[in-house]
Amino acid sequence: MSEEKLKPIAPTRIAKELRQLSEGRKSGKYAPDEYEHRFSRMISELRDRRISGTRAEILAALTPLKEDGTVPDADWARLVRQLGLA
Repeated sequence: MSEEKLKPIAPTRIAKELRQLSEGRKSGKYAPDEYEHRFSRMISELRDRRISGTRAEILAALTPLKEDGTVPDADWARLVRQLGLA
C-alpha cells in the first residue's frame, strides 16, 4: 500500500500512543535510548501519514498530555515543532 493511500491518524490514537510510550519510559520498560528511538520514529510516521482533524482538534487531544506531565516539556516542544503545530 502506498503512503498516499494510508488513512490519517486520529489525534486520540496519537494521545494514546504517547501515553503508552511515556508510561514505558517512566516504568523502565524503555531505556532512554529506546524511548528516544520510539519517540523519533513516531514523529516520523506521523509526518508521513498525517493527522486527521484541524490544528485546534489535534492540540485539544494532545495538550492534556503536556499539562499533566505525561509528555516532558522538551519532548512536547519537539513534537509540536516537527509536526508543524507550533
